[in-house]
Amino acid sequence: MISVLNSVSQLNAEDALSSTQASLQNSLTQLSTGLKINSGADDPAGISIAAGLGANIAALTQSSQNASDSVGLLQTADGALSQVTNLLDQAVTLATEAANGQLTAAQSTAADTQYQSIMAEITQIGTATNFNGTAVFSATPITTFTSDGTAGGTTTVSTTTGALSSTTLALNTTDLTSVAKASAALTALTAAVNTVAATRGAIGASVNQLTADTSVENTEVTNLTSAQNNVQDADIGTTVARMTQYNVLEQTGMAALSQSNQAEQTILKLLQ
Repeated sequence: MISVLNSVSQLNAEDALSSTQASLQNSLTQLSTGLKINSGADDPAGISIAAGLGANIAALTQSSQNASDSVGLLQTADGALSQVTNLLDQAVTLATEAANGQLTAAQSTAADTQYQSIMAEITQIGTATNFNGTAVFSATPITTFTSDGTAGGTTTVSTTTGALSSTTLALNTTDLTSVAKASAALTALTAAVNTVAATRGAIGASVNQLTADTSVENTEVTNLTSAQNNVQDADIGTTVARMTQYNVLEQTGMAALSQSNQAEQTILKLLQ
């Protein structure tokens, strides 16, 4: 039947062409952004998943940086304490020599002068050592916060380096001016060496834990990034093939619409 008022074939052709052009535009958008989800309308569930994964990745990436910063600080502290250990060994040598009782008064004075210089250097190390402007040796714990972005995925690692000086090591009242005092200094130095060693051990344990945390966090970032890519990244090969298909459909749709318009001209010919 030939209709004058409405052309169903033309309406169908227009609808099909409009749908094809919308699909073609969507494919072009995916190719230009590299994403198959460019708005909530594309995949409401998918965009929610991708956003959640993105938040996890951001938290883990920063957590890895937090741990790395703390490792740097703790390694700085350990390096300083290694130097302090060397100084204490020098002080032990001087105290052992002075406790022998065979030094002249001048030699005892010289040994004590060198000993006091070592004490001052230890205090200087404790005061001056810093990491990124933060004092390394303090009674305040060094706290490292890590998170995977979830309420139950947080971890806090605390390490206390403690203040460092000849006073905190109980060496500020020691001297080598007599055999008795040198012997007392030797006892105090042995305790100080043990204290520094214990602190280095605690620091080393924290460094190992933070290093392991960083490794786990980096692995999680890799895995979550892969998962996020699977959710939101466009399959370029498939998208190109789809775009080619829609290009062909657009051309055939336009041809069909043109044919539909020509069919209407038949009515005019009947009236001529």
